This record gives sequence, structure tokens and C-alpha cells, in this order.
Amino acid sequence: MHLPTGNEKEAAYNEWLVVRCQQGDKEAFEDLIRRWEARLFYYIRRLTPQEEDAWDVLQKVWLAVIGGIRMLHDGRLLPIWLYRIARNSAASHFRAGRADREFREYPEDLSDIEQPDQDFTPEDAEQVHRALDNLALPFREVLTLFFLQGLSVGEIARVVDVPEGTVKSRLHHAKRALRSALAKGAVP
Repeated sequence: MHLPTGNEKEAAYNEWLVVRCQQGDKEAFEDLIRRWEARLFYYIRRLTPQEEDAWDVLQKVWLAVIGGIRMLHDGRLLPIWLYRIARNSAASHFRAGRADREFREYPEDLSDIEQPDQDFTPEDAEQVHRALDNLALPFREVLTLFFLQGLSVGEIARVVDVPEGTVKSRLHHAKRALRSALAKGAVP
């Protein structure tokens, strides 16, 4: 007998929740918001320069979710769908400003990033979160999705619409950049 893992239970619950939302169940929408608001806000906050922008983007996300949930054909894809909407909403929010360039550009020459021999522990979580804010957007984004949101490389590739190899490369360089920022004491 196969007992479902935590991920399988989560995927099954997501499917059930999507079906209920598609049927217009208001309690299901409330549950969807309760379950995902903090995770989405944290992700959006890593993409936006100001907290007030993150709240504005999150409102746009929920409007898009409510308007588009009927188009989601596979409830197991809910996390990817939600993060993709969040990413696109954040990009749209800044399309007219310079912040949009961060969504498309990151330094190609990564040779200046030091690779210190420092490992960080869970006790350093606050410092790590602050250091994340000092990284280039593509690095912040993949680290947040991979380590803090628990998405796989394949899922991240679907969210940010790049090949899996690009995600792996960004993760590699992002980890190095994070270690370098922590080692340099760039975080107060």
C-alpha cells in the first residue's frame, strides 16, 4: 500500500481546491487566498522595490486568479500558475519604469563574484533574507522559488519562462553571489 507523501497530498488538495473555485465556491476562494497569500507576497516582495508595490501587485494577482481560474485545466499546476501570474503582474506593474529592465537583464559577466569558504546556518536566516534583497532580481527570484518556495528547477523554468539549464546556471551563480554578499558583510 502506497501512502501519499506531503507533496502528493498538497497536489491533491490543490486539484480539489481548483475544482471548487471553478464551480464558484466562495469558501474555496477564501481558502486559496489563505493558503497562498503569504507565499505569494513573499515572492512578490523579492521582485518589487517597495512593500506598497508588493501589495498592489498582490491585489492584481488575486484579480487575475479570480478571473482566470476557470482556464486552469490541471489543478496540480496551481503553484506554477500562481507564481507565473505573480511574476507577470510584477513585471506589468513596472513596465513603464526602469525596474522592468531587471526582469530582462542580469549581468552576463559573473567572474567578479567571489566564492568564499563560508557556509551559513539556519540561525543566519534574517541576514540571508536581507542579503537576498541585495542580489540582482534573477538571482533573488530563483533562490526564493527554489529554497523558500520549494519549486523544482523544472517548475521554476516554467514560472520564469527560461530553459532549465538557465535556471540551474542562475541558481549556481545566485548561491555564489549570496555567499559573497554574506562574506563581505554587505548586509548590516
